[in-house]
Order: sequence, then C-alpha cells, then structure tokens
Amino acid sequence: MDADYGTYAQAAAFIGAAIAMGVGSLGPALGQGMIGKTACESVGKYPENYTKIRMTMIIAMSMVETAAIYALIVSLLLIFYNLK
Repeated sequence: MDADYGTYAQAAAFIGAAIAMGVGSLGPALGQGMIGKTACESVGKYPENYTKIRMTMIIAMSMVETAAIYALIVSLLLIFYNLK
C-alpha cells in the first residue's frame, strides 16, 4: 500500500487552519462580549454620554477584532498554500 504524503499534508493543513480559526477567534469573541457588557452598563449609568461611550466601544471592538482577522489570514494561507 503506497501512502500519498501530499494528501496527508493537505489534511494536516486543513486541520491546522480549523484549529487556528477556532483558537484565534475565541479570545476576540470573549473580549468583544466584555466590551459590549461594559458599554451597556456605562450607557445605563450615564445616558447623557452615550455618543462618547459608543465611539469608544466601536474603536475598542475594532482593535480586538484584528486578532480574529489575523487568525483568518493565517488559516487562509494554510488552506491555499500550494505544497507541491
């Protein structure tokens, strides 16, 4: 029985991409949840400052989301990088 190592390498790349996306998006998801919770609490306490709170929340969420975007780029590179 002859093993096709190209197929094994491709399968390993797919598994690595799945793990990279799963682990790489776990932290940003938790971070965005905490940011949203804190923003809702702040708007509840200080409703007159909702525009400043909203702007700060959007900036913070965009900074946190970059980690998930980097994980997506790494997983796409793992999937579409040609080993042959």
